[in-house]
Amino acid sequence: MKSQFEDRLNQILPRITSEELLTNAGLGNEIGFHVFDYPADREDDMRDFLQTVIEPNLAKHPRPIRFKTVNLFELGIQLLDDRKLLDKVIAMQRDKGNAAALPGLRSVLKEDKVARYLTEQIDVSQLDLLLMTGIGAAYPMIRLHTLLNALHAHMRDTPLVVFYPGRCDGTSLRLFGLHTERNDANAPYYRAFRLIK
Repeated sequence: MKSQFEDRLNQILPRITSEELLTNAGLGNEIGFHVFDYPADREDDMRDFLQTVIEPNLAKHPRPIRFKTVNLFELGIQLLDDRKLLDKVIAMQRDKGNAAALPGLRSVLKEDKVARYLTEQIDVSQLDLLLMTGIGAAYPMIRLHTLLNALHAHMRDTPLVVFYPGRCDGTSLRLFGLHTERNDANAPYYRAFRLIK
C-alpha cells in the first residue's frame, strides 16, 4: 500500500508537465511559484525521486520541456566562490563557529543578490520550467520566503517549482516543520501555491 508521501510524489510529474502549470493559467496574474512540501525526514527519497524519475521524464517528455534544476545551497557556495569569499567563510566558521560566520554570510547571500546571481547563471527566459532544491541545506544563510519575493522581478513567465522540506499552507512556510517563515507585516510579500495538496 502506498504512503501519502508516495502518492503525492506520483502526482508531481503530471502536474509539472501540465499545460496549466507551464503557461501559468488560472493564477489570476500571480507569478507561477509552486511549492512541493514534504516531510524533512524524506529528503533522501525526494532527492532520489527527482533524479531518477522527474528529471529523466522531463528530458524525454513528448512535448519538449526546457528545464533546469538549481540547488540553492550549491548556488550559494558558487556565489561565495565567485566572489573569492568561500575559503574565508570556511576558515571563520571553523575558527569562530556558526554564530560568528552567519552575519557575514547573510550580508553576501542577501536574497536579492542571490536572485540576481541565479538569473545571471541561468537564462530563465529560455526555460519552460525551473526546479529548485537544497532549501534546507541553504537555511539560515538564504531564506526562501525572501528569495521568492526577490525572484518576482526576474522570473517573468517561467514557472518555478520549489521542493521544500517542511510545510507550506499558502501563507507561511515552516521549514523542517519547525521554523516559520511567515508573510506578516514585517515580511516581504510573496505568494506560492502548493503544487500538490
